[in-house]
Amino acid sequence: MLLRPRADDVAGVDVVIPLSEARRAPGGAVSVGDSEKAPHEREDVWTLSALRAEIEGDEVESGENPVYDRKSKVVNRALLDMGMGKYQWQLFTLCGFGWFTDNLWLQGLAIILPAVQREFKVPDNKIGYTTTATFIGLLLGASFWGAAADIIGRRLAFNTTLGIAGIFGLAVAGAPNWVGVAALFSVLGLGVGGNLPVDGALFLEFLPANHGGLLTMLSVWWPLGQLVASLIAWGFLPNYSCSAEQAVCTKEGNMGWRYTILTLGALTIAMFIARFFLFHLYESPKYYLSKGLDREAVATVHGIAAKNGTKTWLTLEILEELGGGSSPSASTKDSAAADIDAILKSKLSRFSLHRLRQLFATRTLAWSTLLVWFCWATIGMGYPLFNAFLPMYLARSGANGTKPNSIVYRNYLITSLLGVPGSILAHITVETRHIGRKGTLAAATLLSGVFLYLFTVSTSDAYQLAFTSLESFFQNAMYGVLYAYTPEVFPAPCRGTATGVASLLNRIMGLLAPIIATNTFGLDPRIPVWIAGALILSAFLAMVALPIETRDRAKL
Repeated sequence: MLLRPRADDVAGVDVVIPLSEARRAPGGAVSVGDSEKAPHEREDVWTLSALRAEIEGDEVESGENPVYDRKSKVVNRALLDMGMGKYQWQLFTLCGFGWFTDNLWLQGLAIILPAVQREFKVPDNKIGYTTTATFIGLLLGASFWGAAADIIGRRLAFNTTLGIAGIFGLAVAGAPNWVGVAALFSVLGLGVGGNLPVDGALFLEFLPANHGGLLTMLSVWWPLGQLVASLIAWGFLPNYSCSAEQAVCTKEGNMGWRYTILTLGALTIAMFIARFFLFHLYESPKYYLSKGLDREAVATVHGIAAKNGTKTWLTLEILEELGGGSSPSASTKDSAAADIDAILKSKLSRFSLHRLRQLFATRTLAWSTLLVWFCWATIGMGYPLFNAFLPMYLARSGANGTKPNSIVYRNYLITSLLGVPGSILAHITVETRHIGRKGTLAAATLLSGVFLYLFTVSTSDAYQLAFTSLESFFQNAMYGVLYAYTPEVFPAPCRGTATGVASLLNRIMGLLAPIIATNTFGLDPRIPVWIAGALILSAFLAMVALPIETRDRAKL
């Protein structure tokens, strides 16, 4: 059942002003006809004809639904003229929780693996399957929640994923054996896997076009998740863990990983509470438009204006005038399908090839789709081949084959800390002329691949710390831009599906990474790192060929 905007959000608040009195904000999409517009059409005051000229002048991107395209552009322009406000900044934080949680748990798992291995006496060629189990959950979560966001809406998916992650994250600490740890991490992955495809698409659809770079800035939460996991682990694991030299490792002497997991679970539950109880999330206006719910889309924009203390010129009449008429309302369909079986049948029928075909409607969009998916797949294997086992690499590379826990987790903390500026730098360069999304993405990926190879040259503590820090810096920049670029390049009716497939491919390849690592680590710990470098460099070649630069481009 569709969740409507709350009427009390705009009750008694007049947020609509005449079009002629509205402020016309600069920026937004680069219109094909901008340079040919008459002078009066480029002034700060809107007219209906000037607005129509801008809407019709933009290039149609989806190639599938021109009515939706036009209405989407009207909403884009209304959000741009309203500007960035309180609602979007709050959403920035809450969507950031998704990025934060994703890496919090991925790095949390990587950090506790050595302690889990010692306590449950898991051999080297099996411990990596803990990560495999987690990636099975991530894979299923990404594929389900990405598509579900296009079908049941962004709002329900957004509010569910963190709850699943938090509940099963806490349960991991009580696992009685290694199989239990792996199984619970797999279920945890069902929730975590949905965060990135849902949160990125949701945040993008509420952003004014001239603040699109904030989607890249959202990725700063990713290294923060790793940093917090490293801080928590540094506090618990060196002090409450069995050392590598101990012949017998008991639960009582190895509680550090459990304390770490309990803390991560409590943090995740706190973020879920903030999302669900402390913030009223509107359903995406683009989602409403894709369902023919024009009135609800307009009401959402009015609700945002009320939250931000601003006004908008958008009305249902203007939307339908510029969009080509009214759309069939879904409310009648909902009431007619009151019986549960009919509702379920209606929802399940939408899982078809139709949404995938939309991604290949034009040659440019099809080429972009294939290249973006290739990048997600290769990075999906390359990233965990190095990062998911980094604590093990560091622990096994000391002078006598091992390093003390205090050194391993100290170095991991420093590496995590230096990853944060990578996302900040990416946020700056993606909005820089002649660099943009594509330039930043390609440069960061190239350097990530090169530094992976350089990491394996020496086992010196200082040398490895230097190159893990550089690797962390550029990998976070790479991932930050990739997460931003992916939803930007797809139109909203299939955005959730497209990003969901990208995440699905990412998780499938990530699922294979532990299998490769566990079967090559014993031969030579450098082999998985070399494979990771080759995969990252192949992604760089694909990025160079991407046909679309999304900087200064309106998002449909």
